[in-house]
Amino acid sequence: MNRFTYARAADTFDAVRQGSDAGVKYLGGGTNLVDLMRETIEKPASLVDVTGLSREIEELPGGGLLIGAGVRNTALAEHRLVRQRYSLLTRAVVSGASAQIRNMATVGGNVLQRTRCAYFYDDAGSRCNKRSPGSGCDAIDGFNRNHAILGASTSCVAVHPSDMCVALAALDAMVHLRGDGGERRIALADLHCLPGDRPDIETMLEPGELITGIELPPASAISRSTYRKVRDRSSYAFALVSVAAVLEVEEGHVRNVRIALGGVAHKPWRAMRAEAVLRGGPAASLAFATAADAELAEARPLSGNAFKIKLARRTMVAVLEELAGEIA
Repeated sequence: MNRFTYARAADTFDAVRQGSDAGVKYLGGGTNLVDLMRETIEKPASLVDVTGLSREIEELPGGGLLIGAGVRNTALAEHRLVRQRYSLLTRAVVSGASAQIRNMATVGGNVLQRTRCAYFYDDAGSRCNKRSPGSGCDAIDGFNRNHAILGASTSCVAVHPSDMCVALAALDAMVHLRGDGGERRIALADLHCLPGDRPDIETMLEPGELITGIELPPASAISRSTYRKVRDRSSYAFALVSVAAVLEVEEGHVRNVRIALGGVAHKPWRAMRAEAVLRGGPAASLAFATAADAELAEARPLSGNAFKIKLARRTMVAVLEELAGEIA
């Protein structure tokens, strides 16, 4: 058994002070970290408990929201302003995990959860560059039905598991961080790294840096949004493909659009190519299909997941058609 010390942070400054030591992990709800510790994938020397910190949802001047990193997923999904202004975020949160896990899981922990790739979890018999850099990736030639079709590398084809992060990417959310060097912000869409040759480096966080909150920009009065998750069963399953989208239409043309995909890449995948194709053009099915094709042109399927390309295309088109229909 891996031995570790435990301490509860008095405040954010205390958490960062303790988190600057080597081998420290921040403990939120523990729904992912504790599992990884049980499997001996994570072996922290010390846990700093931050569950009592940053647990408020605050309305910002101008209409945005600041969501504390310690807010439970259930509380986030049920918050009145989230449901009214950012309904796709509520949809995404409630489609993830079980009610019991959502009651424990925190926003900050959800952002930092690690892949559910079976080879990553199999410390006894599988090669995994994310778990052991330089060892190889058994998923590439193995059972890879659930793995990446975009942004993968010869070192790793795992996907990011979060539903919430896909919605946050489509919402242009900003992540608030605090570390030894002070405070900074980074776009959620830029927080997670693609695997390259170092899939063990998963985020842009500096050592000891703590997520303190997620900032949502004001919601446009004319926009519509939704989140759709396609999975093998209707409950407690990770996405094969998911789509979060925000669409603004004026006089039949796309004024603005933001799209993010889940289940297809090492990170929540912001569909920039599709957005560029759609802006200023007609809000019509053919345009939606053309945009989806542009986004998926560089998809590289594995032996078991080529179906994800068609599934992602159809889901993107269906989501955009739904939103355009609501606006019309």
